[in-house]
Amino acid sequence: METMNADQVAMLRALLAPTGWLERTSAFARSLRRTARTPGGLLVVGPPADEPWHMTAHLADESRLAGISELDPTLVRWEPEPDAPPHLSVGMDRLRAATRSETLLVVSGQLAPAELLERVHDVRRAGATVFALDGDDPELDGLAHESLPVRPGAAPMSFDAAQHLVSSAVTDDGDIVGLRHAAASLAFGPGTPPATPAAGESRSLRAKLAKLLDTVSGTADEN
Repeated sequence: METMNADQVAMLRALLAPTGWLERTSAFARSLRRTARTPGGLLVVGPPADEPWHMTAHLADESRLAGISELDPTLVRWEPEPDAPPHLSVGMDRLRAATRSETLLVVSGQLAPAELLERVHDVRRAGATVFALDGDDPELDGLAHESLPVRPGAAPMSFDAAQHLVSSAVTDDGDIVGLRHAAASLAFGPGTPPATPAAGESRSLRAKLAKLLDTVSGTADEN
């Protein structure tokens, strides 16, 4: 899967402005930012077969560009290779050492396996704050203090796109009203209020969004 660049993320935000998803992702990202107050204390983990490399990399980029060390993430891996570089060599023992001053972000587009749920339960019991970005997983959502479920086939974006939106919003100043107006202007022209579109406009928006996501995922027709 290709990686979204800044222009694609901006266009995705613009297309989603009338849907309510900007508010949802922004609220989730703001809560994550408020909670992650300890440098090195934002832990990111996913299922053993789908470790959240990209989400971690995006958060690292955003934290570096914004100069917010508290948001510099630590990718926690199930079985790091013996010769892995330091930032890829943090294993499950790090979760066992989690404290109440730290934050765990679970990123899982699939139903979380029992072993992951057990780890999350232990981290929560130790007092750490748990966030979940998932594909609508009731068990994982039940363990998280705050969750953002992205239901396949129902959400107006892919799970990959949701990760990009959250990571790009985590260093925003929280002005969601300004963001919505800016996004609406980009999508529909200057001065356009971010109102709910009419039925025909909604179909057009979904078509544009689908085309963008197909391009990012590499499934667009190249002819």
